[in-house]
Amino acid sequence: MVSAFGGALLALVNVAWWILVAHIIIGWLVNFQVLNLQQPIVAQIYFGLNRLLEPIYAPIRRFLPNTGAIDFSPLVLFIIIVFLQGVASKLKYEQPLF
Repeated sequence: MVSAFGGALLALVNVAWWILVAHIIIGWLVNFQVLNLQQPIVAQIYFGLNRLLEPIYAPIRRFLPNTGAIDFSPLVLFIIIVFLQGVASKLKYEQPLF
């Protein structure tokens, strides 16, 4: 039972990791003007990922100090996801957590 829960949790965390990586890469490409937001498909992907991840970033931003133009909330979320991947893989293979 724990193995099935760990496998499902690991799959969800891996999907969240790829969504976060895609958001970070597209954000960089837009900021460095490699991608243009006036292209409809780029705008849809960019704003769709923003709408998907903004509810997760908002609570993290409340705890972080204001750093001006640099947003550390994706980095904090990335660290949380890596931690959850470790926990989920241990649950999947029924190993002790600590």
